[in-house]
Amino acid sequence: MPVIRAPSIFLTCALPSRKLRIGELLFLKLKEIGSEMRHPNLSASLSTNSERQKDKKLKGVDRTRESGKSIVEDDSTDSCIGIETIRSDPSRLDSMTVKELRTLTRNVGIPGKGTKKDLISALKDYSITLENASAGSNSLSEGSNTMPAAKPIQPESLPSKRKPKFLPIEEDAENMTTVSEITENKGKRSRRKQHPVESTNEDYSSTVITKKKMSAKAKKVQDTKRSRSSNEDSSIIQSDKGVMDQVGLSLNHAEPWTILAHKKPQAGWIPYNPKTMRPPPLTPDTNFVKLTSWNVNGLRALLKLESFSALQLAQKEDFDVLCLQETKIQEKDVEEIKQSLIEGYDNSFWTCSVSKLGYSGTAIISRHDMTQTSDWHALCKQLSDSCRKIKPISVKYGLGIPDHDGEGRLVTVEFDSFYLISGYVPNSGDGLRRLTYRVKEWDPSLSNYMKDLEKCKPVILTGDLNCAHQEIDIFNPAGNRRSAGFTDEERQSFESNFLLRGFVDTFRKQHPGVVAYTYWGYRHGGRKTNKGWRLDYFLVSESIADKVYDSYVLPDVIGSDHCPIGLILKL
Repeated sequence: MPVIRAPSIFLTCALPSRKLRIGELLFLKLKEIGSEMRHPNLSASLSTNSERQKDKKLKGVDRTRESGKSIVEDDSTDSCIGIETIRSDPSRLDSMTVKELRTLTRNVGIPGKGTKKDLISALKDYSITLENASAGSNSLSEGSNTMPAAKPIQPESLPSKRKPKFLPIEEDAENMTTVSEITENKGKRSRRKQHPVESTNEDYSSTVITKKKMSAKAKKVQDTKRSRSSNEDSSIIQSDKGVMDQVGLSLNHAEPWTILAHKKPQAGWIPYNPKTMRPPPLTPDTNFVKLTSWNVNGLRALLKLESFSALQLAQKEDFDVLCLQETKIQEKDVEEIKQSLIEGYDNSFWTCSVSKLGYSGTAIISRHDMTQTSDWHALCKQLSDSCRKIKPISVKYGLGIPDHDGEGRLVTVEFDSFYLISGYVPNSGDGLRRLTYRVKEWDPSLSNYMKDLEKCKPVILTGDLNCAHQEIDIFNPAGNRRSAGFTDEERQSFESNFLLRGFVDTFRKQHPGVVAYTYWGYRHGGRKTNKGWRLDYFLVSESIADKVYDSYVLPDVIGSDHCPIGLILKL
């Protein structure tokens, strides 16, 4: 009877010879027993079908073992490509985003969790381990032909909720087969719940296969003679780039701003390149003023950076006036900052937030003379008029409205030919909680203030205006319709309160179809891929718009999430 046969069937299924999951076989066999009890006449045919399915499944496992073995071996080889690059140049880790670091850690088989600092530390430790393993392998090569470079991963050592990691260095066939089997079983469970950043084992396997093809293609092209055509040379470059991208090490372009980066570029748009799009320098005898503006996102933090030199920036740009935003200093720090200013920039005016300490803050710094050359003694006489015109006449802090002046967002300096305003417009904030205040109160008040000044002389407003006016001014316009800085309300307010009231966007006037950004968020590494916003402006009165010789961006200057912008105005 079927009931008597049940124990023998259970014993036969409990220890599968090919490492199949015990629960699955028990389920199949017990289902077969129930079918025999209900339909005795069909037991023979069902048993035959069950045996065929079992054989078919076992053959599939064999094939999976073989394919898994080859894929993992190839993955080990390509993972070494990425880690060899890190070993030769560890500083590249600092320029990588968190997402890229996690991709690389997963590829080489170490945990990809933690902060960016943790990921960099783990990769550096892994690189040192590889060097030690390589040295040990070389010393033992005389006594042994094959030596495992890493400890085999056993099934019971893998956490139940963690995806299996591939061995970083090639193992023997038995260890590779074990890893492949674990990957297959783990992959089935991981498909039920997927993380938006991490990929499943299916996706990973296809990526490894793609890398294998790319590596083979690159090797084939590199083995050809050097006398091949330039088309074959470009194939080598493309193949190498594909492999590097797959292991999470994108090839950093030295000047990413020269590549057009936009979700929906329009016909005729081109990227901004200051090396080719700026006019030649004016001659020393030309009467002009050079203004620079920069949201420094914390002045003290900027000055502590080893990679930043205020003196080098001043010497390179040779600006007459420097406008700063988001200095984040307090009033008690102003005198100390003044004492550390570069020699020659004697005039400085600072406003700080009093409603929230260490927040916002703006400044204007100017030098005494406007000489555009180091040999200023020879030109001092003919430039004496220019020297007098850059000297500040008066200064005003804020708008004169208490509701707006507690955060230190505005400082105005009067010069002989114009008023210069360094402004930091309020951000609408998370959830657009300050949107109404921004468009209904701040923007109209600032606009009216500028129009009142314009009754005496032309006005120049510069700084972080916290608005990307047009779709050309933001990398992803469709995805930021309700993001602070690109809402319809802010863009309409920017146009109605400033542009339609006679103030000219100097950069857009000079470069109508050019994509240039001045802000890149730290969170997603936008600066590396030039996925940014144009939030910083020079707006000038219409009466002096034609005197603008150059309105430009300095995307190569680092130290903040914004870059400096500049304006050259003939006087």
